[in-house]
Parts: sequence; C-alpha cells; structure tokens
Amino acid sequence: MSEDQKKRGRKRVNDLYFGPTQEKAVIKFLSLGVMIPDINDPKFKTDPEKAREIWTGTTEDAFERERIYNRDLKDPLNKMIESIIRRYKLYPKGMTFEDIHTDTLSFLATKMSKFDFDNKKSYSYFGTICKNYLLGRLIKDDKKLKQNISYEDVYKVVEDNPENIYHIDEDEDKTPLDIFIGEISDSIKEEMETTKLNDSELKVGDALITILDNWEEIFEQVESGNKYNKNLILSYIREITGLTTKDIRLGMRRYKKIYKLVKDDKIDRGQL
Repeated sequence: MSEDQKKRGRKRVNDLYFGPTQEKAVIKFLSLGVMIPDINDPKFKTDPEKAREIWTGTTEDAFERERIYNRDLKDPLNKMIESIIRRYKLYPKGMTFEDIHTDTLSFLATKMSKFDFDNKKSYSYFGTICKNYLLGRLIKDDKKLKQNISYEDVYKVVEDNPENIYHIDEDEDKTPLDIFIGEISDSIKEEMETTKLNDSELKVGDALITILDNWEEIFEQVESGNKYNKNLILSYIREITGLTTKDIRLGMRRYKKIYKLVKDDKIDRGQL
C-alpha cells in the first residue's frame, strides 16, 4: 500500500471542542437541581412563564455544578459563542465584542435547564439558542433605529446627497420577490390598522412585519443563506413575541389568508 493510500485511510482525529465529554458534563450539570417558576411571584398567577425562577438544588449541588462548569463547559461554551458571533457576523450596534459575548452567555444560562437531553445533542441546542437570540437582538435594534430616526436627520442626509435631487422610482431596482414580500407586509399592516385583533394576532403581526421588512438582512445572517427555513423563522417569532408555538400558529391563521390572497392575485396577473 502506498504512502498516499495510507494517509487517505487514516481516521480523522476528533478535535471538536464540544464532544462526548462535554455532552456528559451537560447531563450531569443539569441533573443537579432544576429551575422552576416561583409560585410566590405575583406574576405566577397571571403568566407563569414570566414569573421569576428558583433553583431546586442543594448547596452541595451548587459546588458540584460550579466544578463541572469550570472544568468541562466554560471554555467550550465560550468558544462556541465566539464562533457563532464571528461566523454569522452577529454584532448588535453599540456593543463591544466582550459585551455581546457576555450578554449571550448570560441568556444561554437562563435557557440551559430547558434542554431535553433524551432527544438531542446539547451543542446543537445551545448553538441554536445563541444564534436566534443574537439575530433577534439585531432585528429589534434595526426596528428601534428606524423608529427613532428624526425627520431632520433624514432630511439632512437627502439634502446633502446630490444624487437625491432627481426623482427615483422606488420600484425600479426591485425584483418581483422584493415587490411580492413588500405587498404582503403592507397588507398585514393594513389588516392590523383596520381590523380588531386579539393580543396574539397583534404580536404575530408585528413579528411578521419585522421579518418581512428585514428579510434580506435576516437570511444573510443564517447558515442556509437565502434558503427558507421554516423552523428558524418560527424560532425568531417565538423570540420576538414571547408566545408559545401553539399561540403563534393560532395568531398566524389570519395572515396565512392574507398571504394566499396576495399570492393568488399576483398569479392571476401573471406576476408570479
């Protein structure tokens, strides 16, 4: 056997920073007490999900959790979050890299206890939580920025740019997809302004508008590029609204009808 054949036949050395040792450590870590809603919190009666949480473990459990975290999980989790931020370029405005990293790790710590280690890998679960949280931050920041831009700021930018003294057709450079998504967003906005909606429908409507109005930025940040990912979008809506999946699906029914009406109209006019 040649030297090249030997090289090709060699097994890859597993140098993953989150491997079997860390997966076992997560199981042990999460078995030492759990976070549960505090029934003494006034919010518990009206909305248990928003009530503060308390930990059920003992003092000995706390010391053991700290030991496991520092020995097996601290460095891998730090590296995972760092990789997600850099790989997907998820940098909320006005924050240093260290602040973004610390903020994301703190958020992950509040969600770790919800991991079901019987059904999936913790690395994938934790990574999805961090990525969705950061992307949700970017969407909220972008929406807030657009809401806070004053007329004077906009006018100054336009006035100082000589290119803007000419009339520009806004739809001239838009693709059929851009126009289609824009019409769906506008239809949802009109529905929300003219129709009496329940709380879930209002929250889902706001979330859909945010996603539709920022769809290019969102899909540029995700691993699948411009490929539509239903589960990922559902995760964004959960993050933005704070609703359960069931409430989101109920609140979505009205907007699915709007989507179908806009789509059928475009097809009838030969625009899709």
